[in-house]
Amino acid sequence: MSYDRSVSASDRELAPETIWHIDMPEIRFGRDATDELAFQLRDLGVEGAATGLVITDDGVADAGHADRVVAHLEAAGLDIDIYADSEREPSIGAIEDCLSFVRDQTDDGYDFYVGLGGGSCMDTAKATRAIIANGGSPLDYVAEPTGDGQTLTESGPPLVLLPTTAGTGAEISPVAILSVPEKEIKEAISSNHVRADAAVLDPTLTTTLPPDLTARTAMDALGHAIEGYTTHEYDSLLRASDPGERPVYAGRTQLTEMFSEKAIRLLSGSVRTAVHNGDDLDAREDMLLGALFGAISGLTAGASLCHAMAYPVGNKYHTFHGETIAVLTPASTIDYNSASDPARFAEVAEIFGVDTTGLTDREAADALKRAYIQLQRDLGVLPSGLSELAGITEDDVDWLAQQTVDTQERLLRCNPRPVTSDDVAAVFRDALHNWEE
Repeated sequence: MSYDRSVSASDRELAPETIWHIDMPEIRFGRDATDELAFQLRDLGVEGAATGLVITDDGVADAGHADRVVAHLEAAGLDIDIYADSEREPSIGAIEDCLSFVRDQTDDGYDFYVGLGGGSCMDTAKATRAIIANGGSPLDYVAEPTGDGQTLTESGPPLVLLPTTAGTGAEISPVAILSVPEKEIKEAISSNHVRADAAVLDPTLTTTLPPDLTARTAMDALGHAIEGYTTHEYDSLLRASDPGERPVYAGRTQLTEMFSEKAIRLLSGSVRTAVHNGDDLDAREDMLLGALFGAISGLTAGASLCHAMAYPVGNKYHTFHGETIAVLTPASTIDYNSASDPARFAEVAEIFGVDTTGLTDREAADALKRAYIQLQRDLGVLPSGLSELAGITEDDVDWLAQQTVDTQERLLRCNPRPVTSDDVAAVFRDALHNWEE
C-alpha cells in the first residue's frame, strides 16, 4: 500500500478502502428522447399543472432547442418559465442572478427544473435548484477558504438535464463548477444533493453544435475517459472514517474502467466525422454516448492533473474548458502521468487505436501522445498549445503552477503521480507548444 498516492484527508483511518459505490441520475438516451421529457418528469413525481423553469442560454434558445422543449412540456399540461441568461463558465454572480430570478417569480421555488444546454447551463441549473432548496447564497456552499463550506442537506424538487453538447458530463456529475473572477479561480459546489435526478441525452440536440465547439467538448470528454482510466485504483486510497465522507472522486474500479475503455473507443473513432460532418447522426450518437461513458468513468473515478491545471488557465484567460483540456492533455495526463504506470498507458494506446506491436510500455505511451496530437491536428479547429490558445508564455508559467497547487487540491489529490509546483510548471512549459506548423 502506497499511502503517498492516497487522496486521504487528515481525519481518515490509516486503512485501505474496500468499498466502492456509484450514484447516477435516471438516464434516457436516444434520438428524439427529448419527446419523452414530460414522461420523465411525471415519473419523478411532477403532478398536474405544475410550474417549472427551463434554464438555458441565448445560443441554445436561438438554435430552437428551448422552443422545442417548452412546446413539448406545455402540450403535456405543464406551465413553463424560461431563464435564458446563463453565462459561459458561470461566475458566482451569474448564479446569484438566476437565484434572484427564481425568487422574484416564486415564493418557494419552482415545482421542477430543466437544464438545457452545455455544461455551463447545466451547472447553473444544478446550483440554482440546490441553493433554492437549502437557502442562502452560492458562497455558503463553496469550500473554505473561498466560501463557508456549509453542507447541503436537501436536493429540492426534480431536476432533469438535457445536454446539447457531447463532453462536459455535467448531466450526471455531483459538482457545479463556478468561477470567482475577483480571485481568478474556479470553485465548486460538490454534493450528491447537486446531482440531477435524471438526464435526457438526445443526439438530435447536438447537430446544431458548430465544428469548433464539437471538437472542444469532445476533448473534454476524452480527457474524462483517459484520466478516469489512469487515476488511482479505489483500493489504493484510504478509507473514510464515515461513509458519508467518502470523496466524490473515489478512484477507478472495474466498472469505471469498462466505461473508460468504451468511451475512448467511441470518441476517438467518431470525433473526426462529427467535427467535419455535423449532420451525421451516427457520429453524433457515438459522441454523446462516448461523452456519457467518459463522464461515468472520469467523474466517478476522478479527474486529475490536466483538469486541475485547466481551471487556473480558464479563469485568468477565459478560455473554453474543453479546448484547454485538449492542449494540456499531451503534457499532463499522457507525458507526466504515464510514469506512474507505463503499462496502463500502453493499454490506453491500444484502446486509442495505436499499433503497439513490438513497443515497450514507455514507447507505447509516447506513441499515444503522438496519436492524440495527430487527432487534434486532424480536427483543424484546435490550437497547437497554450501559446496559441491564449498567448501564454514562459513568464506566466510559475503563476499558473502555483495557482494550480494552491487552489486545486480537490483534483490534485486524485492524481496518480505526486506533483509539486515545480512539476506543474514544467508541464505547463511542455504544453506551450504541442506541435509546430
